[in-house]
This record gives sequence, C-alpha cells and structure tokens, in this order.
Amino acid sequence: MKNTLMILMLALLPLAAQANEGLRLDKAPINPSNQASLQRGARIFVNYCLNCHSAASMRYNRLRDIGLTEEQIKNNLMFAAEKIGETMTVAMDKKEATRWFGAPPPDLSVIARSRGADWLYTYLRGFYRDDTRPTGWNNVVFDKVGMPHVLSDLQGEQRLVIEESVDARGNKLASHKLVLDKPGKMSPPEYDAMVADLVNYLVFMGEPARSTRITLGLGVVLFLILMLIPAYYLKREYWKDVH
Repeated sequence: MKNTLMILMLALLPLAAQANEGLRLDKAPINPSNQASLQRGARIFVNYCLNCHSAASMRYNRLRDIGLTEEQIKNNLMFAAEKIGETMTVAMDKKEATRWFGAPPPDLSVIARSRGADWLYTYLRGFYRDDTRPTGWNNVVFDKVGMPHVLSDLQGEQRLVIEESVDARGNKLASHKLVLDKPGKMSPPEYDAMVADLVNYLVFMGEPARSTRITLGLGVVLFLILMLIPAYYLKREYWKDVH
C-alpha cells in the first residue's frame, strides 16, 4: 500500500508543477466583512454571471446575511426566480451551452473555495483579444478558455504583448504583459475595484455562514476557557482525599 501511494504521489508531482508553472496571481483585495462591497458584488453577479452560470447551492434569501432586505432582493436581484427561497439557477440548456462554449458553464456556488480568491481576481482581469479562439477571447490565467469576456464593455479590450530578453547565461526569457487597446466604460482602477467586489461576493457565496461560524467558534472557545476555572477547582475538591 505504501509503495502504491508513493507511486501515485510521484506521478502527480509533474502535473502539479505544470499547473503552477509560470502562474503569478495578483492578491485579491477583498474584505468579507464589508457589506457594501458584498452587495455590489451580488448585483454584478446576478447581472453578468447568472445569465450562464448557476449557483445551485445558494438561495436568494441568504443575501439577507449581507444586509439586504427581502424587498430589496426581490426588486433588484431576482431576475430568474419568483420565490426568495429558490436557488440561483439558470434556464440555459446544457446541450446548447456545450454547443456554444464547448462545455456547459460550471456552477459557481463554491468556485472561490475551489480556485481561490487570488485566482478569480487575476482571471477576471486577464482576458485579452485572440482571433484564433472561437469566442475571440483568451486568458493569461486559463489558456484557451471557452468563456467569452462578458465584462469587456466595462474593462475594454486588452492585447497580449510578449517581451523576450536574454539573461546573463544566455537563456531566453519571455514575459507576458497585457496592454489596454480599447478602453471600456470603466478606468482600470475602477474595473479592478469592481472585480474585487465580485470576487468578494463569490467568496461569501462559497460559505455564507462563515461569519456566523467564526463568531460561534470564538464564543465556544471563550466558554471553554471560562469553564476551565470551575472545572479545575471541582477536580481539586473531588480528589483532595485521594493520595
């Protein structure tokens, strides 16, 4: 059994190295306690992401956890459901989605827990024009991505520039840089802030009860610390006559 596990680990090491090779992720400036950011992110999600991607493990009424009332949720965020207790599903047929994009768009319920906030933040800012792709778009984080750049009207159109150089040993080095060719409705700092809000919401959606869990956990730890004092003296009382 040990030999089998060792063989599997050695076989997977090249794959892990290949997946991370040359991938530099930008730090996502998110704040899970910023309700205003989470509300803006929820609005962006239902307007741009929920058209193709579902979030089948997320119910609309959980948006109350980020400070929204049921009336605000119904009037501003429920475009694909009628009852506030429904999950965030889409009507897109999987067969049609496969025909259009090559694969059905993945469910985004736990995408932040799967990919990580930094990956999402870099990915959503890493689209560039590529005429060799069916959608006309590619991504520096996810090469040959099937997803079109749905936020291009906000960010604009970027172009990938590859700069080659030679180090002291004569080895050729290549660096990739994105250049904004066609500005969008937002300036680059505004777009980055908008993406941060969206990623912030995706992180919240991956675990809506996170803040409650942390608060409850701290309360339990505090209770156990306080109970340690009477438990200690109770133990001394019971064992005082035992030698």
